[in-house]
Amino acid sequence: MSSRITGCGLVVAAVMAALGGPAVAQNIDRGKPAPKLFAESCAACHRSARGLAKGRFRLTLYLFLQQHYASNSSAAWELTSYLESVDGAKRGGPRVAAKPQAAAAGTSRSSLRPPMPVPAR
Repeated sequence: MSSRITGCGLVVAAVMAALGGPAVAQNIDRGKPAPKLFAESCAACHRSARGLAKGRFRLTLYLFLQQHYASNSSAAWELTSYLESVDGAKRGGPRVAAKPQAAAAGTSRSSLRPPMPVPAR
């Protein structure tokens, strides 16, 4: 009886060791382009990627995506970059500020000069 219990104990220990060994996690998002990541993770709720990054800081958007949508940090960065590029393309690039009316009139006065001469010390 003692050898039977020992044999069962060894079998149970072997099964536990086999099942409880180090698990190898697979990165299911590795190698996928950002538009495909968006289609698989976000498109169920969002019809388009446009406007999702509007008014958000890059770091906070990354942290949000990492916590809620991406399976790892590299996928979150890819999604972040993709969302920002889509919003950047929509805007048409940086805007150029309008010239002041005094400069447009042809005056030589610079707006950076003080209105009166600075007294010497």
